[in-house]
Amino acid sequence: MGAFCIQIVEANPHLRSLLGWHLQQAGYWVHQTADLHQARDVFQHRQPTLVILDSELPDGNGIEFCRWLQQQQQSLILMLSARSTETDIVEGLRAGADDYLTKPFGMQEFLARVEALTRRSKSPSPPASLDYGDLKIDLVHRRVRFKGDLVDLTPQEFSLLYVLAQAGGLPLSRLELLRRAWPDAIDNPRTVDTHVLSLRKKIESDPRQPSLIQTVRNVGYRFNLEFLTAASAQPTDYPPHRKSLARSSNRMMVGERARS
Repeated sequence: MGAFCIQIVEANPHLRSLLGWHLQQAGYWVHQTADLHQARDVFQHRQPTLVILDSELPDGNGIEFCRWLQQQQQSLILMLSARSTETDIVEGLRAGADDYLTKPFGMQEFLARVEALTRRSKSPSPPASLDYGDLKIDLVHRRVRFKGDLVDLTPQEFSLLYVLAQAGGLPLSRLELLRRAWPDAIDNPRTVDTHVLSLRKKIESDPRQPSLIQTVRNVGYRFNLEFLTAASAQPTDYPPHRKSLARSSNRMMVGERARS
């Protein structure tokens, strides 16, 4: 995996979602967990480069989990805590945290701390782009090209597409997409449906029969990597709106030749 993988273990769902969104915009792979039980399982399966750890969790003490993480000797740890006394900070650092950030904190400081920690890792830098054959996602300039054409996406559409692609083909529920792809807390899952429909109109060859962003019944949506792999070996086709542009271009060329 080319990018830094970051695991967020944070009890506050709004803060967890906000941190995850900003990290994703910075090009990191992000996995969000809300409690220690889920955090241990995700850590063992994902092996993140950096763990962002809340010191107070609903099912236990983050300090103890920090000590367990240190024994794994695999990840850097940034501890977040509302406790700001010198004793609390020393306890967190001695438990194995590589850095300690007290709440509340500014987002720019948070991102700077993350950047400083990831520089210490031997893992590769976040990629400048993601290449899925016909679909290319430029993470630096936040641009998307599909079959060579630049796709005009809104910032929210770009975030949604990136989160779906980042999941690597796994289905994501509407609530999970809201947590990962939206900067603010939103309670209406139908917001996701509206943006998926808009995305399909822009990148699907036939939005009425989508092949790239698939609906998973009773779950949500998934990004169809298999379709892109197969499509890259096929002759280039155009979505309906691009076909009309191509035909217009051809008619113009024919007319120009006739006049000449």
